[in-house]
Amino acid sequence: MTRVIVYCEGPTEETFVNRILAPAFWNRNIYLSAHPCNGVSKYSIIRKWLSDLCKSDPSATVTTMLDYYGLPSDTPGMRDAISGTVYDKVNHVEKCISEDIGAQNFVPNLLIHEFEALLFSDPTCFEFCGLSSRVIEELCKIRASAETPEHINNNPNTAPSKRIQKLYPEYIKPLDGINIAQDIGLSKMRAACRHFDEWISVIESLEPQK
Repeated sequence: MTRVIVYCEGPTEETFVNRILAPAFWNRNIYLSAHPCNGVSKYSIIRKWLSDLCKSDPSATVTTMLDYYGLPSDTPGMRDAISGTVYDKVNHVEKCISEDIGAQNFVPNLLIHEFEALLFSDPTCFEFCGLSSRVIEELCKIRASAETPEHINNNPNTAPSKRIQKLYPEYIKPLDGINIAQDIGLSKMRAACRHFDEWISVIESLEPQK
């Protein structure tokens, strides 16, 4: 049996792990459990929790499901001037966090740019919320304008969640976000979101800790 602790952003991500991610791994004898942090205001807090989790349960793999968009500016690697794609930048920050934690059972992962990007894997699933065809069409246009959902950008006004809220002010992340994600399914998310898919592949490849 392989155990994976997912240190995640909040209640939405916790539910995503428990309701959507975890069942997908049961037949592989891999068991995921969520450890919500309820906000990431300071990197020092993130570091303490991750270090404590890695040390307190060395037989488990500790990973993260944190929004790149909302990481504190003092997170290792965040202030570095990295050229290249968004994937290059996020991979750099993940590498810096991994080096800072320095634990063999730690696998860093950041969502590009936040949880709501995954929902753009198939915007038609917003029909679950009873939105008009016009709003669904606008959401589809946003998706079509970006190379991938992970390219819907890192900006206070135009990040994925901000775009959703502009078109759907009643959006409730813990309720709507999870139900939409469940309708979309992991397969579509993995096909549309390269970095997310790479993280899932790493979890799939984990060997039981000794």
